[in-house]
Amino acid sequence: MLMQYLAYLGGRAATEGRTVEQQVLESNPVLEAFGNAKTVRNNNSSRFGKFVEIQFDKHGRISGAAVRTYLLERSRVCQISDPERNYHCFYLLCAAPQEELDKYKLENPRTYHYLNKSNCYDLVGVSDAREYLATRRAMDIVGISTQEQDAIFRVVAAILHIGNIEFAKGKEVDSSVLKDDKSKFHLETAAELLMCDPGAFTDALCKRVMVTPEEVIKRSLDPYSATISRDGFAKTIYSRLFDWLVDKINSSIGQDANSKCLIGVLDIYGFESFKSNSFEQFCINYTNEKLQQHFNQHVFKMEQEEYTKEQIDWSYIEFVDNQDVLDLIEKKPGGVIALLDEACMFPKSTHETFAQKLYQTFQKHKRFVKPKLSRTDFAIAHYAGEVSFYSSNSIAPG
Repeated sequence: MLMQYLAYLGGRAATEGRTVEQQVLESNPVLEAFGNAKTVRNNNSSRFGKFVEIQFDKHGRISGAAVRTYLLERSRVCQISDPERNYHCFYLLCAAPQEELDKYKLENPRTYHYLNKSNCYDLVGVSDAREYLATRRAMDIVGISTQEQDAIFRVVAAILHIGNIEFAKGKEVDSSVLKDDKSKFHLETAAELLMCDPGAFTDALCKRVMVTPEEVIKRSLDPYSATISRDGFAKTIYSRLFDWLVDKINSSIGQDANSKCLIGVLDIYGFESFKSNSFEQFCINYTNEKLQQHFNQHVFKMEQEEYTKEQIDWSYIEFVDNQDVLDLIEKKPGGVIALLDEACMFPKSTHETFAQKLYQTFQKHKRFVKPKLSRTDFAIAHYAGEVSFYSSNSIAPG
């Protein structure tokens, strides 16, 4: 809404072709299709941080813009819980016209492993078929060509097929093969959509390549490790696709090198605390702590210091200073992130060795909580609440 208001004020008379403000506005639905999802509390929750810098010329008209994104929630591509949904684009593509479905060899979303972990496929009052067409129109306006749009949705379709590839034990020890003909179909379809060799693709999922100064070593993966490799591949190509989209939008809209005025609009995650918290929640909540501190600094600390200097009659406003949480997380040396970096450099590090180091370092820190009966769990007492990290899904290495 804020961007619509700025585009209205900084717009110009109707002209031929795409205007900068149209492109700025239409970048929203494109990024939402690929970066937003239904969560428990919000049907259109942004699962990435976004900073939009809108530039103005000397007449106050929009002359350029740049979008910066942060920390896309990659895990959502492979892991969703009921009643949430994966990213909108997967459902939009499954609701595309039949000729599109035939081209990408797609069926009902309920048939795909990355979508059917949740029983929620539709949003009340929203037509995925209409949203698919609206997203394609927005891509046209932003400057993404028909060929590029086809390539984008090929990748989206390939990820759905990749999720349906399953593995079984191979003849060799700790090796894996495609489980059945169904898995072979999905792998070959994904390879075709990604324009790569099916044999090389199978090797990429079922084997691990280690490069040493002397030789290249290929080690077979067991079915469990191959499944992890499959999910890691899906998350990585989706993340690369999202980054490519952002770069494409920025190059299409263009930036005004001569602009002296700009307005920045920040859209960032809210505080998160789930039953199972991972490194993503750790980073998201750290970001929120930094924003909270910035807000405290500018709205409370600096303003109230100014009132004191000017001897203005006012009532002191109490606020919680969260600097101690930031010190716990980011202090160098000795903060949680520094200790995590250190642990990642040691090949024999485990959840337990990392947790023991945290217990030892922060045993008297009021913002660090160690559960009584655990050797690997811990919690951080954030300004908005306590967040627990468990051994099975910790932020630690391994």
